[in-house]
Amino acid sequence: MANHKSALKRHRQSLKRNLRNRVAKTRIKNTVKAVREAIEAGDATKAQEALKTATSMLDKAGRKNVIHARNAARRIARLQVAVNKIGA
Repeated sequence: MANHKSALKRHRQSLKRNLRNRVAKTRIKNTVKAVREAIEAGDATKAQEALKTATSMLDKAGRKNVIHARNAARRIARLQVAVNKIGA
């Protein structure tokens, strides 16, 4: 365990950030899963709605450095392509 005051603070911050990031990543996984399930079911309207939610969450996670911004953009693009395929 850390002994210096600053190191103790950094430890507290890392625990807080770890919890926040873990929650965000779980939510991302669940929303992306909802999009994939809608795609597999062939429900274009449900997939569009789920994609809208997933896009918002992924963008926010990218901005907040929960995941890398390019990783978020790549995931959004791939989901969009999959949703467009069932819509066509």
